[in-house]
Amino acid sequence: MPPMLPLRAESRPDPFRINPDLDVEGLARAYAAEGRVRIYGLLAAGAVALHDDLAAREDWIHLISTGEGVIELDPAARARLGAAEWQAIARGAHERARTGFQYRYQALRVPDEEEIADGDDLVCAFARLMQSAPMLDLLRAVTGAGELAFTDGQATAYGSGDFLTGHDDDVAGKDRLAAYVFGLTQNWRLEWGGLLLFHGPHDRTAAALAPRFNSLDLFRVPQQHSVSEVTFAAPHRRFSVTGWLRSRAG
Repeated sequence: MPPMLPLRAESRPDPFRINPDLDVEGLARAYAAEGRVRIYGLLAAGAVALHDDLAAREDWIHLISTGEGVIELDPAARARLGAAEWQAIARGAHERARTGFQYRYQALRVPDEEEIADGDDLVCAFARLMQSAPMLDLLRAVTGAGELAFTDGQATAYGSGDFLTGHDDDVAGKDRLAAYVFGLTQNWRLEWGGLLLFHGPHDRTAAALAPRFNSLDLFRVPQQHSVSEVTFAAPHRRFSVTGWLRSRAG
């Protein structure tokens, strides 16, 4: 028989379904009052499959910021490092975190608008969901950002020793209206770290959100936040898809 052609975006079955029972008005009131909101149970279908796909993938890139740029270690590059080399890289990340912005985590880039149409994996499917009219309408309704045009982002995995220090996501030219974190972390304990922290005045206090499964955190940009270090007690990684709600310049 002839080879099967890949399904086009318009005919490919959609593995995800937005929860139709969300209290959109209540979520909008909470976002307007606090500048952030957590949407529990965002999806009625697809979250488990996406989690399992991310957990099984072996193409994660470890990202570590430095003063000279970003270290990107794919699995092959990570495997080539000796124990002493990796310890030196990890130690350097923690030393730089004492005085400035620093991060260390694993990532998979979510395809952008031009690339997602023909992608056949679940990460592409989730990107299509985030660009879909129903999702964009939901995000506009909750955030009040009528100028929202598209989203972007990346899948992330935080393992033991990974973290992200304080920042506010306000980057010139990016036109970011809000940030999002779609949590895909199952069976997580508060004391394992990986907390999404919203910094209070002078970084003396913080409001913390523990990783949750099938939850969408939305928060207005700019807003100072960080991800606390995942402890070595954590038995598995903290999975999520993170990114931004963006307008178009001009």
